[in-house]
Amino acid sequence: MSELGYSPKNLTFNEEGRKKLFNGIEAIASAVKSTLGPSGQTVLIESPNHTRGITVTKDGVTVAKSIELLDPIENLAVRMMKEAADRTATNAGDGTTTAIVLTEALVKAGFKYITDSSAKTQVLRDLVTYTNEIVDRLKDSSNPVTSDTLRDVAIISTNNDVSLGTIIAEVYDKVGKDGIVTIANSQTSETYYETTNGLKIDRGYTSNLFINDQKRDECIFEDTYVLVSDAEINNLLTIENVLKPIINEGKKLLIIAPCSTNVINTLAANVMKNGLKICAITPPNFGYKQNELMQDIAITVGATYFSEKTGDDLSIMTASDLGHASKIVVGRDSTVIVKDSEDSTDFVAERVSQLWDAHKLAAKKADKDFILSRIASLSGGVGVIYVGGNTDLEQKELYDRVDDAVCAVRSALEEGILPGGGLALFRESYLGFGDINDIASQILSDALKSPLIQIWDNAGIKFEGNMSEDLYLASNEFGYDVKNNAWGDMIEMGIIDPLKVTRSALQNAVSVAVTILSTNAIVTMARTYEAV
Repeated sequence: MSELGYSPKNLTFNEEGRKKLFNGIEAIASAVKSTLGPSGQTVLIESPNHTRGITVTKDGVTVAKSIELLDPIENLAVRMMKEAADRTATNAGDGTTTAIVLTEALVKAGFKYITDSSAKTQVLRDLVTYTNEIVDRLKDSSNPVTSDTLRDVAIISTNNDVSLGTIIAEVYDKVGKDGIVTIANSQTSETYYETTNGLKIDRGYTSNLFINDQKRDECIFEDTYVLVSDAEINNLLTIENVLKPIINEGKKLLIIAPCSTNVINTLAANVMKNGLKICAITPPNFGYKQNELMQDIAITVGATYFSEKTGDDLSIMTASDLGHASKIVVGRDSTVIVKDSEDSTDFVAERVSQLWDAHKLAAKKADKDFILSRIASLSGGVGVIYVGGNTDLEQKELYDRVDDAVCAVRSALEEGILPGGGLALFRESYLGFGDINDIASQILSDALKSPLIQIWDNAGIKFEGNMSEDLYLASNEFGYDVKNNAWGDMIEMGIIDPLKVTRSALQNAVSVAVTILSTNAIVTMARTYEAV
């Protein structure tokens, strides 16, 4: 083909193209939706990207990412379904399976109700309009999170693992609403957590000679002054104005700045020989993230940030430019700064408000997570859940479940909760939007029932048509607990979904479904392989 001087394309139109798109949608949805609900099954995946080429998971986005189909048109549909899952994971951290179930149902209903004589463009516009109405109603009906419901959200999101759910709830209880919870692999088979009520920096001491607690291999100071700068200290004379009062008055100092080897050695030698109470660490992270984190540190401890990017001169720094911490704990790889309770509260509150605005605008999950960690450092605590397992496969599967649950709890704290088990969307299918007889209403009415029906199907329960009216006529929270085979109030039974997860799943599913339903011509690269 390279001899042609261009890349040939295959064109597919109308029914043939739509049929292939739907085949791709059905393929990925069949694999992913089997994981939905308390009776959802795990999926075994062969992948060179996972330990020993195998992973076992109930995480919808992990399953979706693993799927690539041979047919290029079917694979285009798979890629679009992945987009719905990825967007939901980015926005809410959970709900990826629900997004895929909804997307399949929307496209299936669209192919059923939209005919050649339909005003397709208007139908798709109505779909978006009605979805916005549904989201507004869901927001009005959401309930704020309590300590009990927070635990329920965590347990539900870990596939009803009470032990894991309880650990997640305890961590959030300790770090607070604005705290950040991260996940790491445990070096043992045990799953446990650690929390820090302060600012955690992923940098440790620059010399072992700074250690003053030999048992813990840490440097621990209380009532400590803090120097914050990204300008390298090549000579101690440049910070003479700071060091003199510290040394003369026997005070303690933490230096957060890049220091030359000579400076580190000189400080370390004075610590050992003359009993100076000084410790030095390098600034965290790199590039623009380092600059932003250093600003956060300065605000937290009430220091003046001296940056070489703005041409600041360290030689003019005085003791009044130093910040203060009630305690610091400097380890081999990390530093914890326990803030003064009275430190710069107004400045911190303003900074946190700005960061929440930036979080809303951030498009990538990595950027959102970075901003959340900064918010936690400034105003809340930091918690780390260490996930263990007896095998690599078990640890990976548990890690995925804990990751989903942590994100679900965070979403619940942000926007509140709804009755779970697919009930909130199911009830919306009967509340009406627009003309009940128009095509967009019929498409949405069918699709909104799909998560609840799928959860029941995975539990081996056949959903009968007459159940629809019973569920609708009951109270808003009345539903069926498929795990315990009981009817009742879903909130009271602990079957809860975060509003943000449900909302994001619906909005992203509609967005992708509208794109697929509006497609009439498909252009793909011409392949040279033979069909197998």
